[in-house]
Amino acid sequence: MLVPLILAAGLALAPPPRTFRVDYYHTGNATEERFSLDRLVLEPLPFPGRPDRPIDETNLGKYFFEVRDVATNRTLYSRGFASVYGEWETTAEAQRANRAFSESLRFPAPAAPAQIIVKKRGAGNVFREVWSVVVDPKDKTVDDAPPPPATVIDVDINGPAEDKLDLLLVADGYTAKERAKFDKDVRRLVDALFQQSPFKERRRDFNVRALFVPTAQSGVSRPLTGIHRRSPIGASYDAFGSERYVLAFENRSWRDLAANAPYDAVAIIVNAPTYGGGGIFNLYMTVAADSMWAPYIFVHELGHSLAALADEYFTSDTAYLPDEARDEHEPWETNITADPTGAKWKDLIASGTPVPTPWPHDEFTRAAKGFQDQRKKIRADNGPESAMDALFLTQQKSETALLGAAPYAGAVGAFEGTNYKPRGYYRPQIDCIMFSRNRVPFCKVCRRALQRIIDLYAGRR
Repeated sequence: MLVPLILAAGLALAPPPRTFRVDYYHTGNATEERFSLDRLVLEPLPFPGRPDRPIDETNLGKYFFEVRDVATNRTLYSRGFASVYGEWETTAEAQRANRAFSESLRFPAPAAPAQIIVKKRGAGNVFREVWSVVVDPKDKTVDDAPPPPATVIDVDINGPAEDKLDLLLVADGYTAKERAKFDKDVRRLVDALFQQSPFKERRRDFNVRALFVPTAQSGVSRPLTGIHRRSPIGASYDAFGSERYVLAFENRSWRDLAANAPYDAVAIIVNAPTYGGGGIFNLYMTVAADSMWAPYIFVHELGHSLAALADEYFTSDTAYLPDEARDEHEPWETNITADPTGAKWKDLIASGTPVPTPWPHDEFTRAAKGFQDQRKKIRADNGPESAMDALFLTQQKSETALLGAAPYAGAVGAFEGTNYKPRGYYRPQIDCIMFSRNRVPFCKVCRRALQRIIDLYAGRR
């Protein structure tokens, strides 16, 4: 027989609040944006986050939201985040067209009416309010219907959801007959994750689950090659015109399915062989499971989605236009800087290490351009994925030798070339999982950033 836990004062311990979700539409273009409420959802499971750490003090994200009690104006919960819209608005398409994207905010269900305030980072990296809406948990329009069915698989469970960082791996592009393949892909990628620091040292601070949602057809969309698939997750290559960028655009649908499991972070596992993936802070990451490079992609993209780590490379093409306003201030990401002294991580720079820190910048850039030209030709000729893999292996061997022989190869400093730009921005170490596909770990600054996020969700009370 189940009985409520009785406190010393004789009162029953209140059950944890359920998860409340605000679905909304984010609409606009490069110069204006609007928010409009879609629906309010009360998910069936308790909110998985730490009840003693509701406030986000990391100062990460392009956006930030707060949940405030209307009666007292007390902040009940807050989190930084980024979004598909936030990336799209920096593309060429946003200069000429409007688009709308479905987005969601999740937080512990409030006991009384609460004001949801969304802020956006602007000049000087200051957050400014861009939208506000009041929600009443007792409103009859709140949708508390059970989510659509999906199979939840326990992969590595180490404790109650509220004490762990709950990672959910969601299937896309797997048919019912490919369930065993999904299970195998999940195990392989999870094993790769926990071979890397700081994840391997913090493994017991994670719960890992998988969500199997079968699709009618195997694989996902690749619009630039004429391949289209429909699924409730909506993963697709060619996001924003970038052939390797995989995003999922069916936010409303996949959120309903994910409500079957507790989660703090989401990884969408794509049943496809072509190199690709993506990661957006506090939203999700994606990875093409059958790519030879899937283990690397999985770890790299989780760096984006979990800890808001910036891409440290500068030689690959991106879908984003130069952000002139961004050039006016220090980037908010923890692993890149416009300060040649590396002030963000100065405590990790050893005495005697010069800043800026010399490295074979020009030689690396010339070689990388050559590899990029070959990569573009393979894609233009619709060449086999094996040709791309062979090119990447050659590049890996070349870059590992060049960077490994540099005088400050193992040092923390300020290495120019990052943030998609060859000049004017600096990264902490010469190589890192966020910089290359080489067999290297996260740099010391990235490891520290990841530790901080893990601490927000797990660890000792």
